[in-house]
Amino acid sequence: MSRPPSTSVTARENALPGLLGNVEPLAARKFAIAVRRLADDLTYGLDGSRFLGSGIDYVQSRIYQHGDSVKSIDWRVTARSTKVHVKEYEAPRRIAAWFLLDTSASMVVSSMARSKYELALHVAGGLALACLDRTSPVGVLGCGTRDVRVEPSLRKDQVLQWLLRLRRHAYDESTQITRRLQELRPTLTSRSIIIVCSDLHEEGAAHALALLAQQHEVAVVQFQDPAEVMLGRAGFVRAQEAESGRGFVARGRRTMVDQVRIEQDLRRGGVDHILIRTDQPFVHRLRQFFRARGHSRGAR
Repeated sequence: MSRPPSTSVTARENALPGLLGNVEPLAARKFAIAVRRLADDLTYGLDGSRFLGSGIDYVQSRIYQHGDSVKSIDWRVTARSTKVHVKEYEAPRRIAAWFLLDTSASMVVSSMARSKYELALHVAGGLALACLDRTSPVGVLGCGTRDVRVEPSLRKDQVLQWLLRLRRHAYDESTQITRRLQELRPTLTSRSIIIVCSDLHEEGAAHALALLAQQHEVAVVQFQDPAEVMLGRAGFVRAQEAESGRGFVARGRRTMVDQVRIEQDLRRGGVDHILIRTDQPFVHRLRQFFRARGHSRGAR
């Protein structure tokens, strides 16, 4: 089956200068186009994923009645029964999707040209637009010290606004994933989709996410810089803690995060998890992650 042509984003981005004023109009336009292309890449082939919105689900076939659309005829059932049947679909349920974006300093510091934060914002934007395409309202909650919270909406211009606003970052923010989860949880009046984009450097964050997964659909897209792995081969390292500014000397074998424990806590809590490195391709793996997740959930 040939892939449908990518959606044109030129017309959609004509309004960006109005949203931004005179702030980096060219860079903002390029960023918005890249996010829209990623959304197209992620949306293709994900019709079976409940995680990117419920879509329209087939319920049953019934006898044709006067006034029914010819387009809804179920030809297979009609051929078997010799009576005309039409398909009935469940009305789409608009499940709100919340994107929890880690805006802390550890996300910004990078050994590569592209930081974890830049990649996380790109991925969050692509997934957010993919959710909108499947009629899921999208909101965002910052997981740093900045007060960033935008309630879920189906407006694409609102999503672009918070994406572009979050491109500006600080180098001294601390991680507050657990605190933000505690603030968000009581405000969720119905089952929601929670997508966390973070490096999970905060102690106890995985446990807090597992608790949230008891009531909501939760998935974590974890980002990792290659230096977090390669420093394990070094001797002594003089460094500075990104969020507190505290200097320290440590052995290179010291790991920045206990990855095994994080994955175990998330798995026990029923939280789906994917690790993305800033120096490796990710689109195909990300698409496969949500596709597999949608199929596994649908089978339960």
